[in-house]
Amino acid sequence: MLGEEYLKAIGGILEEIRSTQSKKIEEAARLMADSISQGALVHVFGSGHSVIPVLDIFPRYGSFLGFHPLLDPRLMWFNIVGPGGTQELLWLERQEGYIEVFLKGFDLEKKDTMLVFSHGGLNAAPVEIALEAKRRELSVVAVTSLENYESATATHSSGKKLADVADVVIDNCVPPEDALIPIEGLQEKVAAGSTVTIVAITMALVAEIAEILTKRNAKLQVFVSPNVKHIESNHNEQVFETYKRMISHKR
Repeated sequence: MLGEEYLKAIGGILEEIRSTQSKKIEEAARLMADSISQGALVHVFGSGHSVIPVLDIFPRYGSFLGFHPLLDPRLMWFNIVGPGGTQELLWLERQEGYIEVFLKGFDLEKKDTMLVFSHGGLNAAPVEIALEAKRRELSVVAVTSLENYESATATHSSGKKLADVADVVIDNCVPPEDALIPIEGLQEKVAAGSTVTIVAITMALVAEIAEILTKRNAKLQVFVSPNVKHIESNHNEQVFETYKRMISHKR
């Protein structure tokens, strides 16, 4: 049963992350907690499939104010082929100079933190958003495949990969090809691993940041499921209103 084999494989990778990356997750969480405790933001960016943790970090039941997803519909897919399709975003995320235009819509401040997801860590989009964040003196956290970092050659004209730019690098512990399961008679492996691992790392960061802020007596405004009965009916509306005020000067 290859479904079971996948669950075993991904479970093993998650255990590897727990045993080898917990200190990096804690280090990254401290940087982000420092930003949030100052009233600053944790900007979050990814393109292609790496947009999934950006979408999931906030708003998400159990997450809280302080995260600012940097979302660009041109760097996601709304179609497979044709307008808004995968081929378009795969081309665009490799084009140098686009991120400079994208970031004109946002104000990044020194006390903010930038969290960047990229399995490969080579494309122009994640590399350039990290470079620009560093130029503006933000702390940068990268979630990427260190195995890919060690084996691949930089493709950006700066000669840098994402992990070269970041202050803290969290390894997603997934091999460069991403797919995990070999099948007899099929040349290619199937069933990707990085989506599961980066979402797990993201939620580990959310939990770690929340613990740090709570110990500092910070008041967290948590986005809560309506299944939680003791929460006021307008609770999440208040969260959204506060979020609007937080980011009003950022765009």
